[in-house]
Amino acid sequence: MFGEKKEKRFVRTVHEIADKGSVGGIFVYADTETGVQYIHIVGDGRGGLTVLVDREGKPLLREDLIKKPSEP
Repeated sequence: MFGEKKEKRFVRTVHEIADKGSVGGIFVYADTETGVQYIHIVGDGRGGLTVLVDREGKPLLREDLIKKPSEP
């Protein structure tokens, strides 16, 4: 229970700084269980998080990052 090291569920795949001297940036995270990608925008004490979607409104996936369940 305690002391067990769990693998991270979300991994950051993109990190872009907004402007030189700015504290803001754009981050893209992928869920390693579902492959769904999220964009997180931060700046000037504000921020937002939303799912990334394709033209049809379906979530963008990173299937290469989906971890297979370990077998017993």
